[in-house]
Amino acid sequence: MPAGRRSGRAAAKRAAAALESTPRGFADVEDEAMPDADATEMSEIANRDDEKDEDHEEPQEEPEDDDNEEAVPEEEAKEEEPSDKEPTPPPPPVFRRKRLGRPPKNKPPGWDNMIEITEEEANMPRRRGRGGWRGRGGRKGGAPPPKAEQVIDAEGTIAEIANDECVLAEDPEGETKVDKLGNLQGDRDYRCRTFTVLGRGNRLYMLSTEPARCVGFRDSYLFFTKHRKLYKIIVDDDEKRDMIERDIIPHSYKGRSIGIVTARSVFREFGARIIVGGKRVIDDYDVAGAKANGAVEGELADPNDRIIPGEPYNKNQYVAWHGASAVYHTNVPSVPDPTGKPEYRKRRVNVNDTNWMLEHAREASTFNAGINAIRKLNNTGVYDIHTNVMQYPAYMQPTLARIEQISPDEEEATAAAAASSRFPAVPYKVARNFLVADMYMDSPVGLQAAAGRDRSSDPAAFLSAYDGLGAVSDEIKSLLPPECRVAFDGAMEKEAAWKKQWGTETEQGARRMPIIDKAIVPYSMAS
Repeated sequence: MPAGRRSGRAAAKRAAAALESTPRGFADVEDEAMPDADATEMSEIANRDDEKDEDHEEPQEEPEDDDNEEAVPEEEAKEEEPSDKEPTPPPPPVFRRKRLGRPPKNKPPGWDNMIEITEEEANMPRRRGRGGWRGRGGRKGGAPPPKAEQVIDAEGTIAEIANDECVLAEDPEGETKVDKLGNLQGDRDYRCRTFTVLGRGNRLYMLSTEPARCVGFRDSYLFFTKHRKLYKIIVDDDEKRDMIERDIIPHSYKGRSIGIVTARSVFREFGARIIVGGKRVIDDYDVAGAKANGAVEGELADPNDRIIPGEPYNKNQYVAWHGASAVYHTNVPSVPDPTGKPEYRKRRVNVNDTNWMLEHAREASTFNAGINAIRKLNNTGVYDIHTNVMQYPAYMQPTLARIEQISPDEEEATAAAAASSRFPAVPYKVARNFLVADMYMDSPVGLQAAAGRDRSSDPAAFLSAYDGLGAVSDEIKSLLPPECRVAFDGAMEKEAAWKKQWGTETEQGARRMPIIDKAIVPYSMAS
């Protein structure tokens, strides 16, 4: 073995011993004293350097193999001897973790993003965080996601979700009308658009807003709230992008949350109501349930549905961007008015020199219709909360009346009149001992309502001079054609005869001036 080389076994032992010993820090190492160099050694080193510069090489003497072999066991013997010094005990383990929170923007000098923790904190199991690379709620190797389930009724019945719909009991007769993918059988067709979705096979789906409007809901929220057996699916960005490219939804919907539902589940829930020209029982999925609810076989499920023979069915009538969302902009109140009066809101129309006459006529017609509706409502009476009575319009009340006393000498006349009237004849002894009077109230049949009012004695009636046909001036009468003038004069004579039969209250109302006894009232009659 050449000089200066050690055996492999000795090197391995020395390396193992080095691994067992604990390295010490710089603080534990003491500086060794540096001895002064000897002048003789320095001269020998200088001569050796000169020899190297002159490229002088001397052959090295090879020592004998016996000497080298003997030297190796001596070194091994020295290494095998136990050391009197005990090995240094290993230091306790140090546990470090990253600081919590966001690091400061301006880090101070000597900032360390790691902190030391105790062994108990290091061995504590990590709590569930905000999600890892496997998504929200778990990391690789965690518990599997929970099974998709949904409550389908008020009693809390839970149904499993499979193939994007609730797993429910199947009806043998209903299964003959639709397959597992939602395709209708027997020449039936959906009233809404159906389509496939990227990555979901050939299963048919619908936009949740379209079947909701088809069956009478204004939005899909109530659609899924009232019908819990339907499962709502929110499409992801890739599916939404594919639907935009296929013109299923407009490009403006790329930032919205789009909900879909399987066509098969919609048919199972609504049956004939979702079929074009659907008939009860015949096109229902749950035939037994439809019969139990009293459905008549062959009756149209939606009589208001517009079906034009010979033309394709308009499925776009339930699409929002084709005008179906106009239901949100109507002025019809969601709750009917308790008073029954129609609610009118003025339309905002730009009136110009072309449409001003048409708009004026429309507004006048609308105003007249509103007045007529109020008048018809008032004819039934208006309840007054202050007096607890039903009040009716004045034109429904009698304003003129005459009172006639029945004389005892007119017994025969009253007996003859009783045969043609609803009142019995007045006996002589009753008419002699009691005041019996008849009150006549009549309406001006064939005349205008103003003819039945006599407001001449009312000082507050400023328009009394214009009541009746007699208020028309002669100047205006002269402008009438001959035929109209004859009819006008006949109406005036009829009105005058009507007013003449009533007279004054003194004559026809049995009223007279009060009789004042001078002995009781001590003041002059002239005053």
